[in-house]
Parts: sequence; structure tokens; C-alpha cells
Amino acid sequence: MQGPVPTREAVLAFIEGSPQKVGKREIAHAFGIKGSDKIELKRLLKEMQEEGAIEKDRAGLRKAGRLPPVVVADIDSRRDRDGELVARPSQWDPEAGPAPLITVLMPRGRRADGPAPGTGDRALLKVEPDGDTPGRYLGRVIKVIGRNKAETLGVFRALPAGGGRIVPVDKKAQGREIAVPPGAEGEALDGDLVTVALGREDRFGLTQGRVKERLGSLGSEKAVSLIAIHAHGIPHVFPREVLAEAEAAREVGLEGREDWRELPLVTIDPPDAKDHDDAVMAVPDPDPANPGGFVITVAIADVAAYVRPGSALDREALIRGNSVYFPDRVVPMLPERISNDLCSLRPGQDRPALAVRMIITAEGRKVRHSVHRVMMRSRAKLAYAQAQAAIDGRTDEVTAPILDGVLRPLWAAYDALAVARDARGPLALDLPERKVILNAEGGVDRVIVPERLSAHRLIEEFMIQANVAAAEVLESARQALIYRVHEEPSLEKMRALGEVMASIGLKLPKEANLRPALFNRILGMVEGSEHQLFLNEVVLRSQAQAVYAAENAGHFGLALRRYAHFTSPIRRYADLVVHRALIRALRLGDDGLPSGLETGDLAEIGQQISAAERRAMAAERETIDRLIAHHLADRVGATFAGQVSGVTRSGLFIKLDETGADGFVPISTLGAEYFRHEEGRHALVGERTRQTFRLGDKVEVQLMEAAPVAGALRFEIAGSGGRAGSPAPARGGPRKGRPAPDRRESLTKRRGRRA
Repeated sequence: MQGPVPTREAVLAFIEGSPQKVGKREIAHAFGIKGSDKIELKRLLKEMQEEGAIEKDRAGLRKAGRLPPVVVADIDSRRDRDGELVARPSQWDPEAGPAPLITVLMPRGRRADGPAPGTGDRALLKVEPDGDTPGRYLGRVIKVIGRNKAETLGVFRALPAGGGRIVPVDKKAQGREIAVPPGAEGEALDGDLVTVALGREDRFGLTQGRVKERLGSLGSEKAVSLIAIHAHGIPHVFPREVLAEAEAAREVGLEGREDWRELPLVTIDPPDAKDHDDAVMAVPDPDPANPGGFVITVAIADVAAYVRPGSALDREALIRGNSVYFPDRVVPMLPERISNDLCSLRPGQDRPALAVRMIITAEGRKVRHSVHRVMMRSRAKLAYAQAQAAIDGRTDEVTAPILDGVLRPLWAAYDALAVARDARGPLALDLPERKVILNAEGGVDRVIVPERLSAHRLIEEFMIQANVAAAEVLESARQALIYRVHEEPSLEKMRALGEVMASIGLKLPKEANLRPALFNRILGMVEGSEHQLFLNEVVLRSQAQAVYAAENAGHFGLALRRYAHFTSPIRRYADLVVHRALIRALRLGDDGLPSGLETGDLAEIGQQISAAERRAMAAERETIDRLIAHHLADRVGATFAGQVSGVTRSGLFIKLDETGADGFVPISTLGAEYFRHEEGRHALVGERTRQTFRLGDKVEVQLMEAAPVAGALRFEIAGSGGRAGSPAPARGGPRKGRPAPDRRESLTKRRGRRA
């Protein structure tokens, strides 16, 4: 039976309620419209469009003013009051009213390396109305497309006649300044970091821009980290309600806790540490059934006692995900009242802690463990070098009284754990960790490689064992948690590693199952050779990115079946979640994980904090690049020793020996001949002379240009450089179509992908 043509209200209700694309065909099918009634339906839909009741585009018909099911949107630079990312559609007709606001939901799933957008990103979202709130939507991320191209970040340079120029902070945009007409500079002053809305090109070929927001002055190098903070959208100013909540916090008492204040726990940290969130001790196991064994205790500041789920402090901590460490400042996850005061394990002061007590054998094998909620009192605050000096026979007034009773048992227990660690065979990369030391003005004084002490390894191994114990306790209790997951390298990365090894005359060993021991064997092949440092870096690049996830996939690098971050809740949100999970699982208080928070929710949290971690790493790395570029800016023309760290069609990436700084040698500056990129050999080879530049080669380079704002350096090879080869036979003339070398090429015009 032929159905009647529906009313306007019925059509609107169908369009609004359909999750799929809606067109005339779908409406006709839904209402059973056939034959000549389709003409009437077409007329009705046309009238509704003319009246503005519905709209039509490639996504089909929709109610006027409503977003289509899938939309491209730009993530705002600010979050909503609940700490959620919000976005607005990239294209919106202003005549339709204010652009709707979309609350961005992070994707669910086991892996945390999926699409996780940040502020300023452009993303493809699947959207649906947020309840009955007009103009509000919920959007789930389908794909992160990139940064919003209509806006950029740069340093404002004022012109005498008004207006100015913007120097972009993005390396890829170096050399392409943005013109700011008079009157469009807003409140910006010369040297300010600003956000700029981009417009059309002017008659001189420069893109025009309008200053949207003044972010701060870059008058000194102390503000260099400000660029990275804003470029990556890192929250760095605590909201008023968060600070008020932190200031209102009061010290917790002994009630409900074990009294461990007489135990000789000590903290061992860097000399400049302002917060101390882990304390350790070890004693010989008195059990005669465990001869030579030890009882190891790791106590961690009880942040969960002060940061309750759902509080303003908690919401802000989740937004930040982790503390971010720059050479000139720290952007903390929690306010100083919490991190540097109430939760800092200061010597001689009562502090709440969550502690793991582990019994190990003389060979370092863990027999059993237990978790306790305690009140402790640190016996001493030690620096790594101070503790090491005491063990090496150079005590001071702090270490002398605790040498025999505290420090020697710690080192004896570590020696036992080291036996088990060596048997386990974790990945043993040997990469120098450079540290930038600033002067009083905030500039780079020097770049050092701190000495690696057994005191560092002791604390690391104790923390690893505590993290494993926490994961095992929660698994045994069937309690959902956030794991620290590190999967094995992909086949593609293993093939790439094999190619790099072949380029230096080595063969990738074949094994049925990938294990860290394989990579350790590879590193052993080049130990003490010219390729040692570079191959360590190549092996590091071959590894997967460690992430936070609600489902366990083990930790490949540490050769552990289960692993969770437990030891630093002051600076990592993942650790705070694990603390709360332990409190809930072991019934240690009413401030554990909320009962409604389960695996799916933890998966989303894992996605969010993994993205925050990647954001922090990129910001920290870029800030060091900028500081070193500032440091080297007055040494243009100087020569440096370095190593080829990447080979692309565009040229060579060089890592300097002195500072670890990265720079680029454009291929057009290598010589007056054509250089061919041999991808399999990771080399550039001169077609006439066969001169070769290969990954890992030692080279001398001359600094030709430094761009401090972008943190970019351009080099040229000093002298002939490279490896000599047998000249190729003459081919009768220049290669057709090859442009002449341009030694003035901008350092960021070509930024090929690193190997």
C-alpha cells in the first residue's frame, strides 16, 4: 500500500534521528513513498530548504544549524571548565549563528598510539548532539589531520612605521615571514611571542596576518621554553580553583596507616631536585630459609591522600598528564603546595606514603611482596653523587652516620638485583644523556654528559621492581589498572635496522622470537668501534613507543611480562591511577579508584596521558634545540666534529659531538656534481667521483646559519669530507635537468625525513 507524503515535522524528526546519511531516497524508503508521490516529496524538501528548515550538502540533508555526522573541526586553544578538549567546525556560516561547540572524546581501545589531538590541531570528528543542550555536540576522533593552517605561532618584530613582521617558530616555515599591517598588531610589542590569524598574500608575496593573542615576551633566553609551551598547547597556568584547593589542603594524620616513622628510609635524588617522592631502604632478610636474601622497601609519596578523584586538582592533573621539564623551568602536574610540600618526603618530617615491601633471594629473585599505607619519616636527603661518594669511602656529616646501617645494605641488595637483571636481559642501550647547564642570564653555559653512577642504577632497579610488584598485586586482585606497555619492534623497523647494519658491513642475526638479548648482541658487535654511538641510536629508533594502556602487552625493553608506573605520582597521572587502584583493591581507604571507573574509562585515560607524554617529549626536545641554536648563533663560521645521523634525498642530518645538537647539510652544498640517494645503503653518492656520505660517518662541518627561534642549524661539509670512491667513467656532459648547486639555500627549505 502506498504511503502518504510525510509532514514537515515527520521529515525533520527522521533527518535528526538518523545516524546515517539522509537523502530523498532514504526518506522515500522510510515512509514507503512510491510513484508520483515522489514528485510531491521532492517539492516538499525543496520548500523546506528554501525556508531554511533543512540544509543539503555532500553529507546529505540535515536540520538547519545542525552539524553533519562527520565534520572537520579545529581544536580550541582552551579547554572547557571540566578540562575537556573542545572544537569548532572548520567551516561555518556566520549567518547561521555562533559556531556550535564540540566536546572532543578521546578514542577508546587497547593501544594508546591512536589519533589523540591537542590544542590547535585539526581533526575529523564523528559528532552527535550532546543531549538537549542547543549548539553542543560530542565528537569522537576519527583522524588527526594536522595543525590549523589558518593560524600560526611566531615572534613579532615591530616596524618603525607601524605593523611588523612575524618570524614563525616552525622550522618548516623558516624564511617565510608574515606581514602584519599597521593596526593589526594588537597589543604585541617587539620580541613578543604571538598567535597570528593568517590571511591572503599581499602584493609583495608575503602572507598577511593579524595578531590574535600576545602570549608573552621573549626578551631573554629564559623565556625560550615559552615557545614550546604554547606551540604544543601545554597548560602552564593553574586555574584559581585548583590553587585554592591545593592551599586548603591540610596534612593527613596517622589514622588508618601503619606507623613506619622509625624505619631508616632515605631519599636519593639529583642535587637540584625540589620534590622527593620516593624513599628506599634494605636490610638482610632474617628468615633462615632465605640465606643471603634481602627485604627491600620502596615508599612513595601518597598523593592520592590529597588529590581526590573528580576534584579540581584531579581534573587539572589529568589535563596535564605529567610534569614537563625544561632547562629553565618546570611545568608541574600539581601545584607546589602538593608536589614540593605536602607530598615531598622531607627528612625529619612525617609524610604519608604508599609502600611496597619485597623479599628477594641472594640471586635477586623476588619471593613475595606486599603493599602498605604508612606514615614515614625520611632519615636523610641524599644526592646521587653524595651517596656514591660515601660507598666509595668519602663520607660527609650526613652519610657517615648512616653508611653501615643504611647505605651498605642498599648496595648489597642492589648487587643481588643486578644478578637477576642480567639474567633477565633487558635492552642495554648505551647513549650519553646530555644535560644543558644555563648561566645566570638563562643562556647556555655548557652542555655536559653527567657521569653514570651505580647510585643511579640502584634507584632505577628498585623503582622497576616496585612497579612490577604493583602491577602483580592489582592483577591478582583482578583490579583494572593502567599498564606501561612497550611492544616489540615491527617487522618494518627490523628490516630498516637490517639495512643500516648491512651499510656498515654487519648482518642482522636471525631469531625466531624477538628478545632484547638480540639487540644487546648487535650492540656488542660495535662496542668500542666508531659505529658504537650511532648504532645505539639506530637501535633506539627501531623500538616501539612505550605507551599507557588498560590492557597488558608486556614491556619488551625491560623484558617484563607486566609493568605499571607506581613510583612517581607527583609528576605522572598514570602513577596516581595505580595508587588509587591499589587503595581500592586492598581496601586501604575511601580515596581509591571510583567504583564506576573501569577498563574502558582507563583506556581513554591511557590515550590522553600517552598523548600528553609525547607532547612533553617534543616540547622538551625543541626547547633544547632552540637554546643550543641561541648558544651557537655567534659561532657561525666555526667548524665542529659530528656524525651523519640521517640521510635523505634532500641532504644529511648531522649530530655534533660537542653538544649533541642536530643540524642539516643541504645536498646542493655537497659538491659540484650530482649526488644520488642510495636508500638501501643509507648514503649519498657522487655520480662522478663516487664520493660517499653514509649514515654513521664521522665528518667535520662548518656552521653556516643558525635560526634560534626555530632551533635550526645549517651546516656545510668542511673540506672534501665523506669517503673517497673510484671515479665513474665520463658520461659526456652534465646531467640533464639537474639544477646548479645553490650554497645560499635556506637551512629549513629542505627538511627531509630522518632515517
